[in-house]
Amino acid sequence: MSMIRDLRAAVRPSLRKRSASPYQPYNAYDPTRDPSASTAVVDCAVYRDGRRLEGDGCLTPREAMRRVREGGGFAWIGLHEPTEAEFAGIAAEFGLHPLAVEDAVHAHQRPKLERYDDTLFTVFKTIHYVEHAELTATSEVVETGEVMCFTGRDFVITVRHGGQGSLRNLRHRLESEPELLAKGPSAVLHAIADHVVDGYIAVADAVEIDIDQIEIDVFSPPAKGGTRGTDTGRIYQLKREVLEFKRAVTPLTRPLQLLSERPMRLVDPDIQKYFRDVADHLARVQEQVVGFDELLNSILQANLAQATVAQNEDMRKITSWAAIIAVPTAVCGVYGMNFDHMPELQWKYGYPMVLTAIIGTCFAIHRTLKRNGWL
Repeated sequence: MSMIRDLRAAVRPSLRKRSASPYQPYNAYDPTRDPSASTAVVDCAVYRDGRRLEGDGCLTPREAMRRVREGGGFAWIGLHEPTEAEFAGIAAEFGLHPLAVEDAVHAHQRPKLERYDDTLFTVFKTIHYVEHAELTATSEVVETGEVMCFTGRDFVITVRHGGQGSLRNLRHRLESEPELLAKGPSAVLHAIADHVVDGYIAVADAVEIDIDQIEIDVFSPPAKGGTRGTDTGRIYQLKREVLEFKRAVTPLTRPLQLLSERPMRLVDPDIQKYFRDVADHLARVQEQVVGFDELLNSILQANLAQATVAQNEDMRKITSWAAIIAVPTAVCGVYGMNFDHMPELQWKYGYPMVLTAIIGTCFAIHRTLKRNGWL
């Protein structure tokens, strides 16, 4: 247990930016020479007793597995957006199931855990928060990617899709803790799961700030003579981004429960208990995301209610002025009729009396409406 006591500290990724990896893209292979070679391979290494073997920076997957079979250990092969042709040789070398290979190549999969013979196939959705100076109705808040992981007895194959979610820094951290890598491929699988869920936590904290700002804009009083600073489009856009976040988090709950509760031959018992910690963190994020969705629903309804109230206030003002204007309109309409015999037409004080009556009546109506809050 002492070897894994600091497991959380070793695999927990920092949210700060780290320096670029010294490893270069893996593009030095000749596909005609080795069917398992692929320009999509980012890194390929053999780990024995938790340490990376020297000279593994230019191995092909076939050479890596040959070293594993000769001397033990396991191979960790990382790929980025491989095509069917690029992945075909690797799939044949490691005996990967065609259904899992198809999912890994074409991506756009739900988070899941599947077992094919002696291989575990795990899909993770990575989430990246998109920085923006101001949230608008077209702002992109979260950006998604995918990490697929094939875990066998003596190999780990990671397939990454999207521009985010690089595993280079994670590989470096694990290489600095050889007692963890000595636990085998399941230690890598746990580190990837922990890395992905930690990304969820960081994004959830950032999204919460955006929601708080929207909430402040909706419920703060408008500036004098102005309108409220929030429109429905901003709220709806943020709700759509939260929904995308939710689609990445919620389906991962079941796979992590299986990894933490069900005994598996491919998962070291000392590592399995730490999947429970990852599952707990995921449950917390899931509760946050569900809360975000419900809160945005409430904010959206409140914003629509405020818009309705504002429209009602405008209609009351319009109706009030229409009532005031109706008085002179009615009086002038009556005395504007072209009849010869009408009362008060020949009266000396008729004109000033009518004007006085109109002004007095309009003033009284205005006072009454203003006292009742209609003006």
